[in-house]
Amino acid sequence: MLSAPLAPAATAGTPAEGDDRHRTGEVITVTTTRVGDPGNPSVGVVPFTDAVYPDCAEAPETSSGCLTVGRVDHPYEIGKLEITVAQWVAFLNTADPDGRDRFDLYEENESGSAWPKYGQVDFSEDARWGRHYSLAHPEWADKPYGFADFLDAARFVNSLVNGRLLAKETHTEGAFTYVTYKVRLSPRTERGMYDLDRPDATRTKDSGFVVPSQNEWIKAAYYDPSGGGTHSYWKYPTNAGVFGDGDATAPSPTVLNPTTGDVTNASTQPLASYHASGQPAPTWCPTLPEVCSSVNPIGLDPITYADVYQGSLGTTGQARTTSPWGTLDQGGNAVEWTDTITPPPTGQDFGRVWRRLHGGVSNAPAFQMWPSAVGLQPQDNLFYHHTYPWLGIRIGVIGELEPEER
Repeated sequence: MLSAPLAPAATAGTPAEGDDRHRTGEVITVTTTRVGDPGNPSVGVVPFTDAVYPDCAEAPETSSGCLTVGRVDHPYEIGKLEITVAQWVAFLNTADPDGRDRFDLYEENESGSAWPKYGQVDFSEDARWGRHYSLAHPEWADKPYGFADFLDAARFVNSLVNGRLLAKETHTEGAFTYVTYKVRLSPRTERGMYDLDRPDATRTKDSGFVVPSQNEWIKAAYYDPSGGGTHSYWKYPTNAGVFGDGDATAPSPTVLNPTTGDVTNASTQPLASYHASGQPAPTWCPTLPEVCSSVNPIGLDPITYADVYQGSLGTTGQARTTSPWGTLDQGGNAVEWTDTITPPPTGQDFGRVWRRLHGGVSNAPAFQMWPSAVGLQPQDNLFYHHTYPWLGIRIGVIGELEPEER
């Protein structure tokens, strides 16, 4: 079975610079949760081991080494949910209104016809300007977009940064503070928060939308400001768990409606979309089951295909179990990119830029949801981009954003 990709170890025809507000972009809303307690303590983790340590000096010496993670010295915000397919389609129609796909934002494998079970987005060459992309099925609208590489995530963020912030609303739910932004997306994708002329692009602004860093992602998922867990860190983004007990205190796995992908057992808490040991992976099919079980762009026979491709992305947020800061689905569903650059596992990058990912996946076991699951992949891994339908995006915000005066 394919597991999570977590190894243990200015468009042409649109203005490249300047103001593009006279152009019509799609409008989306994104909701974030505020993460406070700047300067929080970090912990040491040995990659993919069932423990956290107060620091790496306390960790055992292994060939995998130890990483210090989780400390963030500034307040910030992180997406309450993963970016959905509907939001991604809005971005595609804004960034690529003429359907020429200059920046490889779309692959045929993503279509519902090429990949009935996992294809999320259809493309129509004959559609009118700004409408070439559409949902493969209506049920995909509120599922996480699952075919992203880091460059896709960075371009989505640049579209937000270059867009127009139309409205901002803040509200509280219990201990959590959420901020909802209404943004008209921009077609300018190559510069903004990330200058994609540089392969090793990093943040260029002190304020704006971002792809979260590894530490921002880990803090939002695991750090408990009330001191719960172990050294103030939870084992899962859903519950404190017990380090050292394997998957004994893991959340329950979601069960999905077989035709809609909605979560049907939300009353069972804590809950996450992952492949629990000895249980079937959460799954659903947007078309005829016999088509979903056989047709695939990889050329696999039905038996091999059923073995290799298990686990579907469920409707965002419906597992309902929050992290210590109020996020949903940081455990399970889609694995998510961070903008943290890391050395490659072999020690040689061969000209490629590697970045960290986190989150567990609906086709992967519980250990992929641990804070020590500090996975890494090339930011532009074409193999996974073509064959791995569980790679997602969660955005963040640094600094203060305010709507522009009209």
